[in-house]
This record gives sequence, C-alpha cells and structure tokens, in this order.
Amino acid sequence: MKKYSLPVAIGVLVIGFWFSPDFQQIAAGVAIFLFGMLMLEDGFKLFGGGFLENILERATSSVPRSLAFGIVSTTFMQSSSLVSVITISFLSAGLISLLAGVGIIFGANIGTTTGAWLIAGFGLKVKISAYAMPMLAVSIILVFQKSKYLRGAGFALAGLGFLFLGIHHMKEGFETFKDQFDLTRFALTGLLGLVVYTAVGMTATVVMQSSHATMVLIITALAAGQISYENALALAIGANIGTTITAIIGSLTANFQGKRLALAHLIFNLLTAGVALIFISPLRDAVDWVSANVGISDTDFALKLAVFHTIFNVLGVVLMLPTLRALIRFLERVIKEPALDLSKPKYLSEAVDEFPQTIEIALRKEVKHLYDNAVELITHGLNIHRHDLFSTKDVAKTVAESRAQIEFDIDEKYEHRVKTLYTAIVEFSTRAGSKNLPHDVMDRVYILRDVAGQIVRAVKAVKHLRRNTTIYTSTPKGAASDLYNGLRTEIGRILAEIQRLDLAEPEDRSQLWLDEEAAQVESDSVNSTRVVEELIREGQMDADAATSFLNDSGYAYSAMRNLLGAARAYYIQPDSAMAEVERILTLDEEEVEAVVSDVAVAK
Repeated sequence: MKKYSLPVAIGVLVIGFWFSPDFQQIAAGVAIFLFGMLMLEDGFKLFGGGFLENILERATSSVPRSLAFGIVSTTFMQSSSLVSVITISFLSAGLISLLAGVGIIFGANIGTTTGAWLIAGFGLKVKISAYAMPMLAVSIILVFQKSKYLRGAGFALAGLGFLFLGIHHMKEGFETFKDQFDLTRFALTGLLGLVVYTAVGMTATVVMQSSHATMVLIITALAAGQISYENALALAIGANIGTTITAIIGSLTANFQGKRLALAHLIFNLLTAGVALIFISPLRDAVDWVSANVGISDTDFALKLAVFHTIFNVLGVVLMLPTLRALIRFLERVIKEPALDLSKPKYLSEAVDEFPQTIEIALRKEVKHLYDNAVELITHGLNIHRHDLFSTKDVAKTVAESRAQIEFDIDEKYEHRVKTLYTAIVEFSTRAGSKNLPHDVMDRVYILRDVAGQIVRAVKAVKHLRRNTTIYTSTPKGAASDLYNGLRTEIGRILAEIQRLDLAEPEDRSQLWLDEEAAQVESDSVNSTRVVEELIREGQMDADAATSFLNDSGYAYSAMRNLLGAARAYYIQPDSAMAEVERILTLDEEEVEAVVSDVAVAK
C-alpha cells in the first residue's frame, strides 16, 4: 500500500491543480498542517529529554494506567502516531508488556478525538492565523538557541503555529472552492455512501499518514458545505482505519512484540469501524441526543462530527476492554515468539532508535546478552560447567574436579555467539551517535560499547588458553597442572562474583571487591614469573611447561582484567562509587592500612 501512496498523492494533486487553481490553497493547507505535525513531534522528542519515556515506563503497571497514559499523552501532543511509535519502541526494548502497549493504543484512539473538538470548537470559529504568526516569530528565535530544551520548545511552538496556519488555509480554500465547484454533487446516501466514503477516508489517511490531518480536512470541508454530514461520518470512520498504517510501518523494523502491537491496533480499529458502520443510525441518534444536552446546535455539523468521533472511539474501547486478555492470547498465538537464536541481537532494532531511554536500555540488555554468551564460551573453554561454578561454595575444589574436556568448537561458537553480537552492538552505537542524543546518554552508550569490547577480549584470551589448559588439567602433570588450575580458579571465581553482583540490588553492589580483585590480579601477574622460576630451580617444572604457562598466564590475566573492567563499568554507577568513598572514610585504622597496602601492590 505504501508503494502506491506517492503516485496516488501526486496524481490527486495534479488533477486538482488542473481543474481548479483554488484547490492549491487546500492542498497547501494540508501540506502546512502535516509539516506542523512533524515539527511538533520533533519538538516533543527534543524537549522531552526522556521525560515522556520516564512517564511511560512508570505509567504502565496496570491496564487503566496504560489507557489513561494513551489518552493524556495523545491529547497533549495531538499525535497518536508519535504515541504509537514510542509505544512500539518501548515494547521492542522490553520495557513494557504487550498488555500495557495495547492499553496505550486503546487510550490513544480516545485521545486523538480531542483534536476534532479543538478544530470544530475553536479552529473554525476564530481566525487562528492571527495566533499562528506570533507563534512562528517567537519559535524561530528559540530554535536557534543552544539549549536543547529551548530548541525543543521552539520546534513545538513552530509546529503549533503551522498547524493553525494549515487549518486556516484549508478553511479559506474550501470557502473559495465552493463558489467554483460544488463537491456535494458527489454525495452518496445509504449503504453505498458509507462504503465509498469510508474507503476514501481510509485512503486519504494512508496517503497522509495522519488521521488528524484527515479529520481537519473533513471538518473544514463539512463546515464549508462541501460534503454532506452523512458522508463526513463515513470519512471519519475510514480515517480511523487508515491511521493503523503508522503502527504497521513502525512495526516493520520492530521485533515480534512490535508486530503484535500493530496487529492489535489494526484489529481494534477494524472492529470499531465495523460496529460504527453497522450501528450508524443508533450512533447518529446518540450524537443528536448528546448534542442537544450539551447545547450544540442541530446545524453545527462540525461539532456533531466531533461528538460522533468521540462516541464511536469510546464505544470501541468499551467493547474491547473485556476481551483484552483474549486478544493478547490471540496475538501470541498468531505471531509466535521466534525460537531463541543466541547468535542474533535480541533487543537492538531500528524501532528502538528514536528515543534516548530505549536506545540506552536496549543496548544495556544486549550487552548483558553478549556477556551471557561469553560466559558459556569462557567456562566451557576452561572445561568448567557454568551451573557447577555458580552453585559451588568452593570454586577451587570444583575447578580441580573439572578435568574432562568439554567437546565444542570454540572458534565456531565465538564467530556465531560473540562476534556477531559485538558487531551489532558497534553498529547500533554508531547509529546512536548520529542521532544528536544528549551528551550524558551518548557517554553511557559509548561506555556500554567499550564494555562489550572488554567482554570480547576476555573470550579471545580464553581461546588462546584452551589448548594448553586442556593438556595440563585433563590428567595430573604435577606443578604445571596446579598452576593452570590456579588460573582457572581465579577466572572462575571472578565469574562467580560477577554473577552475585548481577543478582544483587543496585544499591548493594560494592566497588571495593572489584578494586581489591584488580589489585590481586596485578600482584599475581607480577609474582607468576618468580613462582615459575622457583619451580624450575626445584626441578618441579621443565622449561617447555614453564614457557607455555608464562605465555598462557598473560592471556589469563588479560581475561581477568577485562572481566573486572567490564563489571565495574556495567554495574557500578557514579553515585554508587561515591557511596564507596564514604564507606572507606568510615573504616578503622587497620582497614585503612590494608586498603593502602593493596593500592601500593596494585601500583
């Protein structure tokens, strides 16, 4: 459908320009309105600075909260498209559940009806172009400021100004156009009119990718007497169906959860439209009743259209909410979660590229995915089973008892489980760097990218270790076996401690252990040569074994350093580091001397 939208749009414009020069003002009004919506969305993205994303993360703990968020955010931003994109982004990053995402989409459908009220109740009754000009004048000053918040406010204000200007031109265009050409001659009644104009409304929304713009066009044409009230109702129903195109396009780059959400949006809007078409007569009676009770004139068809738009969207939500759990089960059955492929990124996709919070959190989760894959390669490369290592209370004993070689191709596993993920992480970080994100977010993105690099270097170091480790630990070979088991034990103990760090609450994670362990690694690295020399002198180790161990110990200590560095950067936050400083300041004299001694050894 998207393939044909461009030629259809251009064809409509050319035909319109050919038959009526006055059509140009209507077309320009639509273009200005759509441009305003783009600027408004860009402004909210820039001005929000994660504010909207933080609210979304906290406001989805229940269906009523998700529904309320969809209503309020769409009312505030006047863009259900932006809300849909944000929701798909958060869902793809694993920050919200599918149930919460569907609730937000339901709420966004109600929230988008406020736009019709603003246009019919304010835009058509006031010369809003008078407000647009000062808005644009002030916005251009704000856009050129250095502060991203001021620039965001400038874009949002300019977007609002262009929205007002677009509405003004559409209204004026239809007023002029009706003197030249009477569109009401094409009015259709009955079932044929419902079907034809529903299709027209849907097509217009697909082409413009904005139900808001379609509703403005319908309301201004209705106010100018260019379409009948009955046909306007059908156009509004069609616009609701067409608006699902945004979610569908957004889901193309999303994971399976994003595709489920897009399908839920389509199902909801199709069912709502179907109910509205079937019960069009009772709904019209309901509109007349509501309008009479709130003081809307019988001839004010623009406001009555806004009432209709609200009633049938609210009705759709009321009908769908009781079946929400069943809908989720249906979506999970139709779009199945793909079989877990550890070689492919789980969280990185273009769908999470738009917002700082989803970029950072998705990358953090993917780095953890990379680390989990790396732990398997490191432990199996050292002939240790992970579940044994992470469940034991005596790492040295478990390592000493793990003598059998674990048969697997470490090079093949590295290529498919580690290298592919690292490549995806680097590419994702590079894309993020081109998006003009806040400096603090980009700093954390680059830190996570560097963490991934340290994890990869640790795996590569163990690849070098594997051959000799297997030779000297599968069968007892005296002192050489003890030395290699010592390296395996140290790496295994670091992995076990990082596992405990991961399971601990953020506020309970300590940097002291990392610093002490790093100091111990440097001390052992320096002492390893002396230990080997003593063993050679005592005749407990031959020169070949000693040379192999010294080379391999360099790889082992490199793996340890990279694992500790990755853990520090990934788990320890700056405020946590400050808490550690405060703890050190409260140590007694003996403990202070011990810390100083460790630091001296590290140097």
